[in-house]
Amino acid sequence: MIAIRKAKVEYGDYQTPIELANLVCQKLIELNVNPDFIIEPTCGVGSFIKAASRSFPSAQKILGVEINPEYLEEVAARNLLQDNRIELKQGDFFQFDWLQLIQQFDGKPLILGNFPWVTNSRQGAIGGENLPQKSNFQKHSGLDAITGKSNFDISEWMLIQVVRWLQQRDAHLAMLCKSSIARKLLSYIYSKNLNLAYCSTYKIDAKKYFDADVEACLLFCQFDSSSQNYFCDVFDSLKSLKFYRIGYQSQTLIKDINAFKKFEGLFDQNTNSKWRSGIKHDCSSVMEFRKVGNKLTNGLGEIVELEADYLFPLIKGSDVAKKRVSATNRFVLVTQKYVGEPTESIENFAPKTWQYLQFYSQYLANRKSRIYHNNPRFSIFGVGEYTFAPWKIAICGLYKKLEFRLIGEIEGKPSIFDDTVYFLSFTNEQTARKTLEALTSVAAIEFYSSLIFWDEKRPIKTSILNRLNLEALAEMQ
Repeated sequence: MIAIRKAKVEYGDYQTPIELANLVCQKLIELNVNPDFIIEPTCGVGSFIKAASRSFPSAQKILGVEINPEYLEEVAARNLLQDNRIELKQGDFFQFDWLQLIQQFDGKPLILGNFPWVTNSRQGAIGGENLPQKSNFQKHSGLDAITGKSNFDISEWMLIQVVRWLQQRDAHLAMLCKSSIARKLLSYIYSKNLNLAYCSTYKIDAKKYFDADVEACLLFCQFDSSSQNYFCDVFDSLKSLKFYRIGYQSQTLIKDINAFKKFEGLFDQNTNSKWRSGIKHDCSSVMEFRKVGNKLTNGLGEIVELEADYLFPLIKGSDVAKKRVSATNRFVLVTQKYVGEPTESIENFAPKTWQYLQFYSQYLANRKSRIYHNNPRFSIFGVGEYTFAPWKIAICGLYKKLEFRLIGEIEGKPSIFDDTVYFLSFTNEQTARKTLEALTSVAAIEFYSSLIFWDEKRPIKTSILNRLNLEALAEMQ
């Protein structure tokens, strides 16, 4: 059973129910899709093959490719091959010469199906080998590549290959995928100045059809030899006629272009305000503590005795979201005042703290992220002069609400946040309160709402928060 579960994860094996495959094909007919040939690159047990053979009688060829021979046997057993237009091939998507295959056919292709719903990091965790050749294919650099932005869904890579095959020809793509992957594909097409005539997504009930707790959709793309229309119409369902349009403005992907236009004057790529993220240490069992009475207990459940010099009150993202910000029994060890600061001075100023860090040094040395390599011992990130400001406006990036909190010092020390929190820092309380008033205004909330994709794991980001020009907002009010 373990091997079966591993294989299911490795291949992202969410077989499409025939009911959904039929609904997808019906939507394509409504969109006036009339292909000359159809390819399903990962056809599984053949639901889309069956639905397409019924829905597109004028298609000259319907080709299914599948890596799993048992699935191909099941397709054959279901008598689908009685339709002489259907051809099945066993093949590995990552090794197949797709471009040569497509060039064998004349006319308009439709690439149809459902690629695996699994990330490359998840594959690595289970020892999976169903992967493209490993590379940072989106060319992330620096901390983005090191800390995980180069992690990607396998379907993202596969969809990019399909888009490349279909350049410079009249063609359609219709693929089930996560909604976030559809947006990433649009961003890729935009970044590479590729051809795109039209794009839309139609939300599907992933829980109903796949027992998966993700936001998913049918992604539909139309290609030609010249258009560069970098937008996507987003529909609530396969049957809905209402939509909103996402697209690019000022090199930024906007969640709702029509809503954004109302407050476009507030958008600024070089705003003077600077939202920061909280401290990143990746070792909560050693670096974070609870205080009960006068005793400190670390995450290992051990009572410790430390000087107060490097201890600061800790406010976590859940605390910010739930407005628990005026007091805390949590504390965090802040070993540096700025990134890269040498840490040896701790031994002179706080010998108990230094001894504690030495005792647990192996925990800190075993932190996996490469950002700690070639940096001083016991380093942290997300620390600077802003960390120690007495007043801050904070918001949690993980929660799906635009709720900003004003947070002051606790027990005479600046409040410190974990790395799920984003904040502005202030030396003056009056300025902080005036800024909070602006950030909670209708204009600010609607502006941010036009940019934020709420279905993402961390919908609120510094890249979005920093787009609001507070000076222009103040002039509006």
